[in-house]
Amino acid sequence: QVQLVESGGGLVQPGGSLRLSCAASKSIFSINSMGWYRQAPGKQRELVASITSGGRTNYADAVRGRFAISRDNAKNTMYLQMNNLKPEDTAVYSCNAQIYVLSSSAYRNYWGQGTQVTVSS
Repeated sequence: QVQLVESGGGLVQPGGSLRLSCAASKSIFSINSMGWYRQAPGKQRELVASITSGGRTNYADAVRGRFAISRDNAKNTMYLQMNNLKPEDTAVYSCNAQIYVLSSSAYRNYWGQGTQVTVSS
C-alpha cells in the first residue's frame, strides 16, 4: 500500500519560511498530478498549489508569488517552498497525488496524513 509521507511543518514567525516535503513510501510506476491543500480551523480545505507530471504549476491567489511548488520525479517527491509566511497561512497542509496502481491499471487518488504549519509571533 502506497503512503504519502509529509514533513517540514512547524512554528514560524510572520515573514519566515518553511519547506514542506511529500514523499511516496515505496517505488511508484507513475505519478500524474500532485498538489498541496490546506485546511484552517473552521474552514473548508482549499487547494494551495498543484503541479502536473510535466511541471506545469498552478497557485491559489492567496499564495502566488510567495509559495513555490516543485517535484523530483526520480525521487517521487514533491516540495512546497513557503516564503513570507503570514498568520493566515496557518493550517494543516496535506499533499495529494494521482498514483498509477498496476493491479487496477488506473490512477488512484492518495492523500498524506497532514502536517501543521503555524505562523505566529
